[in-house]
Amino acid sequence: MYHRVLAMCAPLLWLFATSALHAQTLEDSVLAQINDARVNPRGYAEKLRQYRSYFDGEIVYMPGDYNGVLTKEGTAVVDETIAFLERQEPLLPLTQADILALAATDFSREQGAIGARGHKGADGSDPGVRVKRRGGDIFVGEAIAYGFDDAEQIVRQMIVDDGVPDRGHRRLLYDAKLKFAGIGCGPHSRMDHICVVDLSATKDGRPVRVRYAQQR
Repeated sequence: MYHRVLAMCAPLLWLFATSALHAQTLEDSVLAQINDARVNPRGYAEKLRQYRSYFDGEIVYMPGDYNGVLTKEGTAVVDETIAFLERQEPLLPLTQADILALAATDFSREQGAIGARGHKGADGSDPGVRVKRRGGDIFVGEAIAYGFDDAEQIVRQMIVDDGVPDRGHRRLLYDAKLKFAGIGCGPHSRMDHICVVDLSATKDGRPVRVRYAQQR
């Protein structure tokens, strides 16, 4: 009887494990990849050294990809990113925030449907306005990646920031003041895929409250 009970429970345990595995979303994976890169920037630099080895001129051929991806800056920006990461101090991981995730999802769906790019909405809205519509406030930053539905590629695109002169996405992901993130990914009618990451120092985009020592 004892052995029969174990035999009956085994499929249930396998089912629970499989369900948990399937519950992992692309958004979860993107946040995990961002946090790995924040917590261990030098470890991420090592990953980029491997990535760099796949370049042929300005085209990068990842294993199994015979078509390649044309970059704007080639290995120069990868070298710059590696140098940045070698200097970067480890940061705390970001915490998922529901309001930020709702705003990010709203924008990924909007841009995906109309094939748009950039941080301005069709109605002229910026990330802060979109978070405010969801009940938060305007103190947020936003990073967007296009073309990939793989978490590693999405985060690498944001951190390397090829073709973005001010490296704004990279600076956002390595801003020590930012503690929370919400992510929305989906299909894009022109670029195949889009992933939006909204970040803030607070879970809802509200300003940080500063406490002052009482004077005596």
